[in-house]
Amino acid sequence: MKIHFLGTNGWHDTETGETPCILIDSKEAYIVLDAGNAFRKIDQYISDTQKPIYLFLSHFHLDHTNGLHILLKFKFPQGMTLFGQPGTEKIMKTFLAKPFTGSADLVNKKMPFEIKDLKEGKNKVGGIEVETAYLVHADPCFGYSFKLEGKKITYCTDTGICDNLLAIAKDSDLLITECAWKERNQYKAWPHLAPEDAAETAKKANSHQLVLTHFDALNYQTLEERKIAEQRARKIFANTTAANDNFSLEI
Repeated sequence: MKIHFLGTNGWHDTETGETPCILIDSKEAYIVLDAGNAFRKIDQYISDTQKPIYLFLSHFHLDHTNGLHILLKFKFPQGMTLFGQPGTEKIMKTFLAKPFTGSADLVNKKMPFEIKDLKEGKNKVGGIEVETAYLVHADPCFGYSFKLEGKKITYCTDTGICDNLLAIAKDSDLLITECAWKERNQYKAWPHLAPEDAAETAKKANSHQLVLTHFDALNYQTLEERKIAEQRARKIFANTTAANDNFSLEI
């Protein structure tokens, strides 16, 4: 199983990277996590025209959804299904419509395209076990864990420390978290994680590996600053990596 970090910035694009998108290439499916501007690159990594493509949105902030504007670029024969928290179908059918962009119906004429809500808790998508939990953020945001190739992959972005973060991350083979803030509780009204928050979560959750992503574009203006965040996190949880755009790993 390969995980491709296509966009690792939070908020907006800079020379350090594009807004969030991660592609998991597993035996069961292509799993796409969020659709920031780096979403445009997924067709460079999708070659199996039989394997399903599932896109999971964490929430509706524009840095996680504005890449959907280019959906009409894709012509995947197997199509794509977009999943998210309750209300996703209604919101996305408003967002993917005139006068903003090409409509969901127009996308569906080029390739099979569906939008589905998930419930909080345990879900079944195809043959994949998907667990969801609401995280703590300025607006409702889903964290996800997936059982893929016998491993647990957890993705939690745009969150502060909360009970659900620790619970959904428990015993993850790979925990992917955001690292937007440089200091803990930098802006209390807009919860995010600092390096130590992410590392402590991985340690308490008994995770095997931690990857940091979603680096706030204003806080982390250079890749060197990401390396410093990685070093800070490693003092608490040694198996930590700070991701850059186009970084890939295999587990």
